Amino acid sequence: YGVPEDDVEAVKWYRKAAEQGYANAEYKLGVMYDTGKGVPEDFAEAVKWYRKAAAQGDISAQYSLGVRYYYGYGVPEDDVEAVKWYRKAAEQGYADAEYSLGVMYANGQGVAEDDAEAVKWYRKAAEQGYAKAQSNLGIMYDFGDGVAEDDVAAYMWWNLAAAQGHEGAKKAKGMLSEKMPREQIAEAQKLSREWLAKHSK
Repeated sequence: YGVPEDDVEAVKWYRKAAEQGYANAEYKLGVMYDTGKGVPEDFAEAVKWYRKAAAQGDISAQYSLGVRYYYGYGVPEDDVEAVKWYRKAAEQGYADAEYSLGVMYANGQGVAEDDAEAVKWYRKAAEQGYAKAQSNLGIMYDFGDGVAEDDVAAYMWWNLAAAQGHEGAKKAKGMLSEKMPREQIAEAQKLSREWLAKHSK
């Protein structure tokens, strides 16, 4: 903005602010190392800066640190650490982290498997319009995992995810609709419209 795009120069100024403890600059510097923009790609260095920002409560950095531990980028793979950082960001309402924490509970990674907890975190992300969480919530209702089995609720969440282009939700909704009475489908579509009206304000 107002200057030629220059990743090297961006890194220079992010670093000046980061070295003074400015959390957002620490996070941005981590991103530059993560993506190899303006500096050589270096996952360990990215983690170092994410950790500094995360310790100050930066939710993007906390989530990014969770991802690094989950996949073992720049740190040893560690599901317990991944859960710890996902939770810090999720508790601040960060939808990506809420969804990821739901996945960890659903799969029993880094925490004891707990479908009800998975549903809780999927729902938090789904209520923010996060399509993957909406789709997974549909699955939980379809199978009755962590919630009472409910075709109408499953259809509603899949319908919302499908409207955002989620392919898995489109297929699941199509298959479910073949075994649902028309009245139930109409009810699910009505609930979808009501959800959208409430959340588009």
